[in-house]
Amino acid sequence: MPGDHGGVVPPVRYRSSDEDSARWLEFAFRPGDIVISTRSKSGTTWMQMICALLVFRTPDLSAPLNELSPWVDWLVEPADKVFARLEAQRHRRFVKTHTPLDGVVLDPRATYVVVARHPLDMAVSLYHQGANIDRDRLRELTGQPAAEPSPERAQPARPRPPLREWLLSWAASEADPREEMDSLPGVAWHLSDAWARRDQPNVVLVHYDDLSADLEGQMRRLADILGIEVPEGTWPALVQAATFDRMRARADELTPNPAGVLKDNAAFFRRGRSGAGREILGDDEWANYRARTQAMVPADLWAWLHREQAAG
Repeated sequence: MPGDHGGVVPPVRYRSSDEDSARWLEFAFRPGDIVISTRSKSGTTWMQMICALLVFRTPDLSAPLNELSPWVDWLVEPADKVFARLEAQRHRRFVKTHTPLDGVVLDPRATYVVVARHPLDMAVSLYHQGANIDRDRLRELTGQPAAEPSPERAQPARPRPPLREWLLSWAASEADPREEMDSLPGVAWHLSDAWARRDQPNVVLVHYDDLSADLEGQMRRLADILGIEVPEGTWPALVQAATFDRMRARADELTPNPAGVLKDNAAFFRRGRSGAGREILGDDEWANYRARTQAMVPADLWAWLHREQAAG
């Protein structure tokens, strides 16, 4: 039952201005549940779509993706509304979280899918996504006070720093992973925690670059792990529906924007090229980033995460 965890140590609580992982204590699991745990801009919506295609075995979804696959710990939607919708679902459920696995209730009946991405590429996408968020609307929906009028606010808004400057600042951050989960320390902890659990039978790690390089192969792999049988003749349509171009064409249906937090649904599907983050850094800056991140995560995780940069 919700809130009863049999004496198990409760999960770590992660909180931000619009997320609270404590909601997981009220989540009533069912056998077969799928929990998609990722950092922002690491392939979350992509994996939700893949799971939808596998569960329903058709590209024709019965409702918008964010209704079929709610973001459990997002404060924009009241918890009772989210849980009522999940309780009413009769299909195999697949839900979204940006919380690391140590902050989510781990139920042996569920499968936890963690999608990882090169941190610098994730950060570049995060930078661009920042310009697409309506901050005033987000504050309104999460019950935060509106920004107070001031002489400073009467002036034109300060421009965002250039991408290179922002990325270097992001790579130098010393933020608390429990409070700034999209910081470099937050990304490192999220993936290190999942990596340590990768041998557990209900934990699956997927690399964003593998999805890009072999979408069908990764979808078939996931179907096998989840025990989902897909008729052979159905595969081409499912794989095509999970491509970037097809998903972007369905942006209004697939974008996680139920309350108008995003300014432009289509802009959410920005094609992020693997390796773009590394190209921004000079050799000395890359060396600094590499040394810092190699001290933050296990060596084998670093190599798996960074791919072609692993030996450099």
